[in-house]
Amino acid sequence: MRATIADGRTAQGDLLPSEAELSARYRASRITVRRALELLRDEGLVTPRQGVGWVVARVPVAQPLGRFATIEQQLRELGRTPTRRILTTRSYPASGRVEEVLGGGEVREVTRLNLIDGEPFARVTVWVPAHLGGGLSVADLERFSFYELLTSSGRLLRPLAWAHQVIRAVVIDDDDARLLGVAPESVGLACERITYDAADVAVLYSHFVFPASRVLFEVDLTDEVSSIGPTGLRLVTDA
Repeated sequence: MRATIADGRTAQGDLLPSEAELSARYRASRITVRRALELLRDEGLVTPRQGVGWVVARVPVAQPLGRFATIEQQLRELGRTPTRRILTTRSYPASGRVEEVLGGGEVREVTRLNLIDGEPFARVTVWVPAHLGGGLSVADLERFSFYELLTSSGRLLRPLAWAHQVIRAVVIDDDDARLLGVAPESVGLACERITYDAADVAVLYSHFVFPASRVLFEVDLTDEVSSIGPTGLRLVTDA
């Protein structure tokens, strides 16, 4: 089954035969077929669709780590069609990690589902100070990125200049699994991004959850760096 995917006999998005058909084709028990499909799912090659069956997964989207750009901008450059679906939005006094990053005061929280070519890609939650994001409509938030909205609205005192991003491996919880169309407790990547303006003031705090099979992050290594990693890339180990 892995070979048929590798050589293109079954292409991205193709529906696989039913478990009963696979069992007959390979003369294997249904239990063996189910285990094989689960192994292929863990490798990111197939994905279950509720009410449909098993389909061949899409090739993960590569995102370079060395660029200051939105996900949507990078996807358009790859010829893909990004869209957003706003799930919730609310305003409240900042606390905890949000207050630590953005400071005190009122913040606007927006949770959305990012899609590629109509398929779920990431769950994203963004926090922005209320004086910057309080008046943005749901229609605007679905149509444009925060980078585009804040830059074009004239609300910023200074232009957005850079971002700090931390990426961790996570187990996707039940709520995000339902949103993203993956099995509960699937492996995912959680990205925390803090975006700063030209005066190094934090303007946006964002949290992304991606299924690990749908995205990969790339970074170029050069001989200009004296250590094993590129500038800005650190290996962090938990005690």
